[in-house]
Amino acid sequence: MTTFESIEEAREFFNGDKFAAKLGIQLDELGEDYCICSVEIKDDFRNGFGAVMGGAIFTLGDFAFAVMSNQLHKLTVGLQVSINYLSGAKGEKLIAKATVRKDGRTTSVINVDITDDTGREVAQFVGTGYKM
Repeated sequence: MTTFESIEEAREFFNGDKFAAKLGIQLDELGEDYCICSVEIKDDFRNGFGAVMGGAIFTLGDFAFAVMSNQLHKLTVGLQVSINYLSGAKGEKLIAKATVRKDGRTTSVINVDITDDTGREVAQFVGTGYKM
């Protein structure tokens, strides 16, 4: 059973996430056990070396984790998260696909694979959610 009856309902709920909205993060797809979110890479996302900052990548992963964990049970909050940066983004867009690894009674574990629009693997984010 899912929390949101439609992707539009989920988008409305997450409109309150002002930081993600300011960055331009979008909820593109939402299923029972997966979601896809994306963001266009902006110049503001770049560090002194010209690479996409880890914080921008992390925020996309965290948003996809939030959407997926709250699709399982609303309200769910982050209990623990981690990220492994795999390679620098080369494209113009970052894409995060969140999938359910565990949906337990009080916790959930969500894997988020982050790629760029060239197909390059950029990061792997793992989040544990606590169901309120």
